[in-house]
Amino acid sequence: MNRTKIFIAILVSTCVLSCKKYLDIVPDNTLKLENIFNIRENAWDALSKVYSYMPQDDKVHLTSWTLGDEWVGRLDLNNNTGDLRAMRIMRGLQTASDPQLGLWSGTQGGKRLYEAIRQADVFLANIDQVKDMTETELNDWKAQVKMLKGYYMFLLIKRYGPIVIPTVAASPESEKEELFIPRSKVEDCFNYVITLMNEAIPDLKEKADITELGQIDRVVAAAIKAKVLFYRASPFFNGNQEYFGDFMDHDGQPFFPIQYNNEKWKEALDAINEAITLAEANGRGLYTFEAEPYIYDREAFEKNPQNMKKLYDLRMLICDPWNKEVVWGYSNLDYYNQGELAHGSNIRLPPGYGDGVVNTPAYSWQWMAATYRMAERYYTKNGLPITEDLTFDMNKKTELVTTPGQSEEAYLPLYGIMQPGVQTVRLYLDREPRFYANLGITGGYWRAHTVRINTIMFANRDGGFNSSQHTTDFLATGIGVQKLVHPESQSNAWQRVIKYPYPLIRMADLHLMKAEALNEYSGPSAEAYESVNKVRRRAGIPDLQVVWSDPSLTRTPNKHLSKEGLRDIILQERSVEFAFEGQHFWDMLRHKRAVTEFSSPVWGWNHAGTTATDFFVLSIKQQRRFTITDCLTPIDLNEMNTNGNLIQNPGW
Repeated sequence: MNRTKIFIAILVSTCVLSCKKYLDIVPDNTLKLENIFNIRENAWDALSKVYSYMPQDDKVHLTSWTLGDEWVGRLDLNNNTGDLRAMRIMRGLQTASDPQLGLWSGTQGGKRLYEAIRQADVFLANIDQVKDMTETELNDWKAQVKMLKGYYMFLLIKRYGPIVIPTVAASPESEKEELFIPRSKVEDCFNYVITLMNEAIPDLKEKADITELGQIDRVVAAAIKAKVLFYRASPFFNGNQEYFGDFMDHDGQPFFPIQYNNEKWKEALDAINEAITLAEANGRGLYTFEAEPYIYDREAFEKNPQNMKKLYDLRMLICDPWNKEVVWGYSNLDYYNQGELAHGSNIRLPPGYGDGVVNTPAYSWQWMAATYRMAERYYTKNGLPITEDLTFDMNKKTELVTTPGQSEEAYLPLYGIMQPGVQTVRLYLDREPRFYANLGITGGYWRAHTVRINTIMFANRDGGFNSSQHTTDFLATGIGVQKLVHPESQSNAWQRVIKYPYPLIRMADLHLMKAEALNEYSGPSAEAYESVNKVRRRAGIPDLQVVWSDPSLTRTPNKHLSKEGLRDIILQERSVEFAFEGQHFWDMLRHKRAVTEFSSPVWGWNHAGTTATDFFVLSIKQQRRFTITDCLTPIDLNEMNTNGNLIQNPGW
């Protein structure tokens, strides 16, 4: 693909070669700060350095996207402390001596975000020395760094709760009081971040140039601020006496706000509305596929146009680079291994597909699988959870069935969606379009390697376990994730992998955030329903108030009429829309549901089964244990020993 260079990807050429000689030094080294910030080119390297601390969420072993209950990786890696770190947290293996994905001091795959904050402070203290930049550009760069500083502090708040707010940039001359700072209250931390972002936003470009995609502009900044306020209003950070009523600072005052403040939802709602308005004014919107379908799907488009168009809307949503739904996207600095999470879940090309296409395990690892729970989480075709839909018989969900033959009229709605005349399981039929677009299932299709693969996840079949090829590279649950895989991505070399920005914030997120904020602030309303329905209509399912008010369809009619009921509906909508994108874990944490949701084991089909009867047998694949203690990441014991003013998180 010949795409405009992504800003953060551009930083490779500058940062890898230049950053180490710049801001890693201390002010009294032989290279003086006045030399670092003497010309625009050097200042660009310094800006690149601040961006380089973005967490590497596209990396299989470094990502936070596998927190929660959506993913499961290679089971033979369970005992390796450096592998699948987020899943180790979900298995109850977090430690205070060397925290997994520790952002405080950069332990076990985490970025050193306090180091990032220092780099930002050094940049802000010295950027005005640059002579060959206009005042407008100087202010824009300073505003970007302020936003990054605020964003990094927000990530720390999400993980640790109360954090240290460095009020003075550290230097070799700093006094003890300036270096060993106690943690601030959560509310003060949020207020600091919001103040910093409010200060930055007016000086940003409204919309980044096409050569600067990924760079923070006013559209991105408004969305980031909205998300910060959204978290601040959520129950985990707003009136959480249940978890942290006795978590006190040195003055005996609670770190977390104990009294719930409903007005915080109004502040979040105002910011969300502003972010949506600004984004839409600059061309952002919900994605729909507008190009020509792939050749292998042309016949299916002719036979089944409406369902195939919807499938493409959803299949290409994430992996179509820089589409209009992406408000802010991240592209890994490590260009040679960019997008590991995508090619970690991509299956290898089975024999018989692709004329002369190279097929190796490289860049098609075939071992990042979906949990069985995800196969159940998606809605039915009626847009209801399978446990709520009266037309879905839960007692027969694992019953074996055969799809209609290609010549049968009943097959037309399945044309291009499911294979004709194949044996599968009833759970896989009559589901919503996102189910078929996101997952790789027995009897479905996998679009990758420039072809359409007829997936049968049985052992020795297309997409299944094959001991003669590799005894570890297989989908442990027999359920794949093709959501992140570009249909043109191939194996054998990084050049064959189609790169795209991993979405950090997209328009659907803003709409569902708005729905939640509206409901939490003032209860169910037509406006809240409409915000959810915008996402549901793109997903090809009925409006929520239509199906939830129909007693012939749902087991809990009119659930949407109460605040509690609509809250559940919105959170389920988010869990489906943002499946595998690293959002569900935080949604459950925000609402203090993580402990209940994430302490059950991971189940899956028998990957070694060679027939439907042997394959569609459920068993436990991995134990999980997530407690209240795990809701906050421990501060590294080395940090605790260095700074005697720090108070450790509860339970650690």
